[in-house]
Amino acid sequence: MSLVQRATPSLPKLFGFAKRSFKSFRFPGEPLDPSSSPILSYGIHVFHAPDAVGIVAKLSDCIASKGGNILGASVFVPENKHVFYSRSEFIFDPIKWPRSEMDEDFHKLLTMYSAMRSVVRVPDHDPKYKICILASKQDHCLVDLLHQWQEGRLPVDITCVISNHDRGPNTHVSRFLERHGIPYHYLQTTNADKREGKILSGDFLKSYGKDVINIHHGLLPSFKGGKPSKQAFDAGVKLIGATSHFVTQELDAGPIIEQMVARVSHRDNLQSFVQKSENLEKQCLTKAIKSYCELRVLPYEDNKTVVF
Repeated sequence: MSLVQRATPSLPKLFGFAKRSFKSFRFPGEPLDPSSSPILSYGIHVFHAPDAVGIVAKLSDCIASKGGNILGASVFVPENKHVFYSRSEFIFDPIKWPRSEMDEDFHKLLTMYSAMRSVVRVPDHDPKYKICILASKQDHCLVDLLHQWQEGRLPVDITCVISNHDRGPNTHVSRFLERHGIPYHYLQTTNADKREGKILSGDFLKSYGKDVINIHHGLLPSFKGGKPSKQAFDAGVKLIGATSHFVTQELDAGPIIEQMVARVSHRDNLQSFVQKSENLEKQCLTKAIKSYCELRVLPYEDNKTVVF
């Protein structure tokens, strides 16, 4: 398999910038400048289709023909798989290319190439992804996500927190959630439930029908299940890690989105293993969520991902 940047004769023109002041362009999250006109918006488009000659040219022309300009594009065509993946970032004038018209234009390409996926997002105009946080007893990832959300560094809306641990009303987490009007739901479970996978069973995942992302404090596929830090410590590893992956019915076996590692040595004890692992977990989960919201993650084969 190889990561390729497919070229066409028109690429130099298509990948150029508009001949207008770049002061009129703002990146997502930057405040509007009423003195600049026109205001260019930022968009992202991902495409997954059977491979065919001319896809890059058609995608580029779809944007350029409406006055848009591509800021960057990534293409992945795995060897001997007859499948095409792309992710493009572009700027456009929303007056000349209204959002509804943009959806129609990209949908035509989906139909033309019998694509499996064609998704476009305009972060400043489209609703944020709404998420629910499923939390266990440990607070480190939950607290980190809440603080990043509060500071505007996590591009989501947190609708609620569900946990199998009953946090009291005077805890830091409970007070934070109450201040921000985020409901907390305690889901009582037994040890038998956990062993049998009833918290997120196959029936639940099927009925929910949306993506669920998990953070595992181990470098999957090694050290699955409970107490992965102790498993790694007992095995005498020299690298520990954290893995963020999509949840499937099989325990800790879903498609991997992100992994991070840290070096350990014979001088580390179990406590330092756990501390290093928790730091990796927070970073790894945050990056996975941001990558997902930025349309960087696409399904690949049965149990893999393309992450642009």
